[in-house]
Amino acid sequence: MAKDLKNKVVVITGGAVGIGKSIADNFLKKGAKTVVILDVNEKRGIEAAANLNSNYGSNKAVFMRCDVTKDLDKVSEKIISTFKTVDILVNNAGTLNELNTRRTIDLNVLALIDWSLRFWEHMRIDKNGKGGTIINIASIYGFRYVPYLPVYQASKFAVMGFTRSLGHSQNFERSGVRVVAVCPGFTRTELIAEPVLWDDVLKGDFSEFLTTQLWQEVEDVGKAAVGIFEKATSGSAWLIEEGKPIVEVN
Repeated sequence: MAKDLKNKVVVITGGAVGIGKSIADNFLKKGAKTVVILDVNEKRGIEAAANLNSNYGSNKAVFMRCDVTKDLDKVSEKIISTFKTVDILVNNAGTLNELNTRRTIDLNVLALIDWSLRFWEHMRIDKNGKGGTIINIASIYGFRYVPYLPVYQASKFAVMGFTRSLGHSQNFERSGVRVVAVCPGFTRTELIAEPVLWDDVLKGDFSEFLTTQLWQEVEDVGKAAVGIFEKATSGSAWLIEEGKPIVEVN
């Protein structure tokens, strides 16, 4: 399978801001044909697409308003009817709210699974697809442990397990669909700006904890996603932390 972004059609959930937008930017920079930005925030989605089209040319970015927990059938059908072939799906949409457990699991886990399976079916070569890549945005807390984020950690551990199983070599060999995970460390995004914890007693400890972490920018993750696309084998997971070179997670 060609690990080259040139002329690829890319769908990115939660793509209007932050890591998702940076991935869109870096994929277009490497020659992607079109990025389809999905987001619930219509204003920001339109702005993101306009910004990317200004930088890379008209119609390089397309925005579709989408709640990934509700709009899979309607939006995926529209995408496939419009573009015929989707080469890459980036499951980036997510939340960090320890008090809203159902929303966390619905968005971080169930939606990611549903979108992955829908596009895995679309891409699989054993059912007349052309192959492709699914990139799941996990986290360092899909394999490390802290006392502050049990619900979020549960969701990201689930993403890691799903990625390694669906991306298993046996599935890849018959389908031609590569499934990989990106595990960002602490990244300056809106997601982490005002985290909602499960126990108020932990707020002070968590705030202090954040000051000791190794931070990076969304651009670091966007560039890492390109590198991971270009080198990762199916079922693998990759760490990007403090903007340092990507490292495979065992």
